[in-house]
Amino acid sequence: MRALEAVIGYCPHLSGISNTRSRINLNKMATVKFLFEDTSIPPQTVSGDFEDKSILELTEDYDIHLNHNCGGVCACSTCHVYVEKGDEFLEEISDKEEDFIDRAINPRLESRLGCQCVILDNDAEITVTIPDQRRIIGHEH
Repeated sequence: MRALEAVIGYCPHLSGISNTRSRINLNKMATVKFLFEDTSIPPQTVSGDFEDKSILELTEDYDIHLNHNCGGVCACSTCHVYVEKGDEFLEEISDKEEDFIDRAINPRLESRLGCQCVILDNDAEITVTIPDQRRIIGHEH
């Protein structure tokens, strides 16, 4: 905390300093890089305040195609993705999610469902590969 105080100019003589500390915005932004098995789609990187947002929500917000037949409620496997980097910044996988991943096309150890990959921290640096969506019959956005 002392290093942070040095950067932001902490002064113990200011009244209400605890309120000042809580309002400081250090502009922490999560970064998510989307790669695609379909090589005709170029990689896309997005940054922002993504804490508590899912990978599926980001694909919707940034117009990145990812099927999601069940609407993002962990009831299918169409939003299946591969988390290549940054899984430590995501909510842990549940038993229910694991069951649906088993039904996905080409599941791997790094497989997750985009609807269940909720970003926990704006320090996140995540890389996700989206499987070729042409092989999946599903909801197009």
